[in-house]
Amino acid sequence: MNTQKSMMDFDQPMDYTELMEYLNVISERYPFVGITGLGETIMGRTIPCITVGEGERSVLYVGGESATEWITSVLLLRFLNEFCELYQNDGKAFHYSIQYLFSTRTLYIIPMLNPDGIEYQIHGVGKEHILYDRLLSMNGGGEDFRTWQANARGVDLTYNYPCEHFISHKARESEDGICNGAPYGFGGQMPESEPEVGALCNFVRYHQNINAVVTLHTAGEKIFYTNGRKKAPRSETIGRTLSRVSGLSLVPPEESGERCGLTAWCMEELNIPAFLMSCSKSAHPLFIGDWFRIYMRVRESLFMMPSLI
Repeated sequence: MNTQKSMMDFDQPMDYTELMEYLNVISERYPFVGITGLGETIMGRTIPCITVGEGERSVLYVGGESATEWITSVLLLRFLNEFCELYQNDGKAFHYSIQYLFSTRTLYIIPMLNPDGIEYQIHGVGKEHILYDRLLSMNGGGEDFRTWQANARGVDLTYNYPCEHFISHKARESEDGICNGAPYGFGGQMPESEPEVGALCNFVRYHQNINAVVTLHTAGEKIFYTNGRKKAPRSETIGRTLSRVSGLSLVPPEESGERCGLTAWCMEELNIPAFLMSCSKSAHPLFIGDWFRIYMRVRESLFMMPSLI
């Protein structure tokens, strides 16, 4: 990729190769950005984790958890690039001084938690793939992976967290006839069985300065902030603010169902505010040309979040 290419020129689906090329550009342009590996997938892909800022309090942003929702990786890269440009030029966003946010907050950004699944969803699976036969079996025998949400083992990462509703979700899997890997819906044999989720949970446990977590998803135009019954301190207040500036509906606990993803786990185990933001009305996968419209809807929320903790 040409290093002079604008970071706003997202003109193709964001696969792992494209992601890593953009991160190389970011590393060259902004020496104050730290890029490390969160862990590795079973296919050996490093999951990048980006650090920006010097403050004691921090926010974690996560995208690309479901393979069909790779456009959330685009949204977080666009946010990262804009934040860095404003910091470098002593700019502001929505009246927030980026210099001040940089000095008092830290942003952790994991733009693509599920790179293996995203590769399958965008490019399919070739016969040379070491897991070709198993993947096709999990996919109902078909070579069309456009609805694939899971990782390389057929585990839907959104259900693999050690939440109190993990067991009830496993019961629903049995009712739906899901007993092994699948394109979506299978939560794994046990919580944190998958390297992506295990690495993310350990990262959050270790970084005790993380004060809030935002996970981006697509279809729904909603914000979830509870596990269906419980909520963390200040999570409803923060959620109402995010809802007001984005126009996304804040889902009350009684309408949330039994949540068992990253949002629920952060609240249950660590008692920190966490939010799942479904950014778009449209079903996934989305067309790459939709990214800017969706980004402009959640842009203020992403910039505002560090000031709310």
